[in-house]
Amino acid sequence: MRRFVNYYHFYLRIAAYALPFFSFAAAKYIARILGHSNTGIDQYSYFNLLLFTTVVWAIVCEYYRVSGMQDLFRERTGIRAAFPACAVTYAMLLGLLFFFHLYRDLSRAFLALSGVILLFTTLTMRAIFRVLVHNHSGLRNPSRILVVGADRFARRVTHRLIRGPLSFCRVMGYVSLPGQAIAVDDAPVYSFQQITERINKNDDVDEVIIALPPNRFSEIPEIMKTMDRFCLPVRAILDFGDHMLIRDRLFQFGRLQILDLTATPTESIRYSLLKRAFDIAFSIFALILVAPVMAAIAIAVRLTSPGPVLFIQDRVGLNGKAFRMYKFRTMRVADPSESDRRHTTPNDPRRTPVGIFLRKTSLDELPQFFNVLKGDMSVVGPRPELVRFVEKFLHEVARYNSRHRLKVGITGWAQVNGWRGDTSIRKRVEHDLFYLQNWSFAFDLRIILLTLFPKYRNRNAY
Repeated sequence: MRRFVNYYHFYLRIAAYALPFFSFAAAKYIARILGHSNTGIDQYSYFNLLLFTTVVWAIVCEYYRVSGMQDLFRERTGIRAAFPACAVTYAMLLGLLFFFHLYRDLSRAFLALSGVILLFTTLTMRAIFRVLVHNHSGLRNPSRILVVGADRFARRVTHRLIRGPLSFCRVMGYVSLPGQAIAVDDAPVYSFQQITERINKNDDVDEVIIALPPNRFSEIPEIMKTMDRFCLPVRAILDFGDHMLIRDRLFQFGRLQILDLTATPTESIRYSLLKRAFDIAFSIFALILVAPVMAAIAIAVRLTSPGPVLFIQDRVGLNGKAFRMYKFRTMRVADPSESDRRHTTPNDPRRTPVGIFLRKTSLDELPQFFNVLKGDMSVVGPRPELVRFVEKFLHEVARYNSRHRLKVGITGWAQVNGWRGDTSIRKRVEHDLFYLQNWSFAFDLRIILLTLFPKYRNRNAY
């Protein structure tokens, strides 16, 4: 079973790495048809440019998982991986040409065409591989598996296994363990004592799959002792529920094998360095850009209602730690305990005239860029909640605290989808968990663009 996946992964990677050769050749041919007789550079320079593009593309492909089998079926088109991969590759290519003053005579039409062709061939390649994998049922020799486990759990995960897009296997039988209620009927069932006789009698098993619920994992060492004599690949299915992603969470630590059940992007170099560098650069740029606007807002707030310009409130951030969040004051000065007890509601009498406008336009959030510079927040992430509400939601909403495994943000996936203000907390948590499980730098850029050009402009902002 894994052999077929590895084969497809190998061919997918080779096909992906070869795409710059095809895109350059196709761009050269199309440019000639359009009247551009050549690329503007000699053959030696053309080869060097192609070699550099291919090397950069191969590295970027691995980073964005364009050539990864595990991500082939995560989205329909694959454009969320293909577009940033192509953009980064050609950004580096243009940077090389610009800063080192190379290939000044290079045809711009050729360069633009090769980039567009690379994007479309990447999407086409992934679509072709999806079709090929979906048609794997035509394989003459699928892997023949023996499943250890015969209860409802084994039935459920085995059905997922043989019906999934990467299922290159056929079930030859099940092994019932002591105390299991048999719930399978699509293949013969054997007792644990019959394993030796079953495997030795017929040479029709290629590998063994252990399908046990988590509460029976302690039995795996004994099962492995029995399986050692057969020289067959043995694999265990780990299923901790639909919301638990195990990818890249099993690691070796000394002599221990550790499964990280709460791994988050914050532990990766990409999140720690790339996201932090972007947060600092973006916040400095934003603060410089909107400095006149912030000064005007500060004057307006000060002149239209008594009290401080900034509203400072304790919110819950990364790892559940409280921090002081800054906003422009949009309400009349009152006891802090009053503002901590409830969300703002439509036609809230506490709002000032200037505050109504600031909240509608979200301009009251601008001081939070200082929180980003301090490291308390990020530009993109789950919105920080009041301490009081966090304590409440922990008992009411499943997995609510998981959203605090990331830095909280000025904007987030829930907010750009309309779940802001006094809306369904369960929907907000659902979107925050999706962001947690699917974080990437490209995803952050997408959220920022949706914030600047929102579909739900001003909805639930009051």
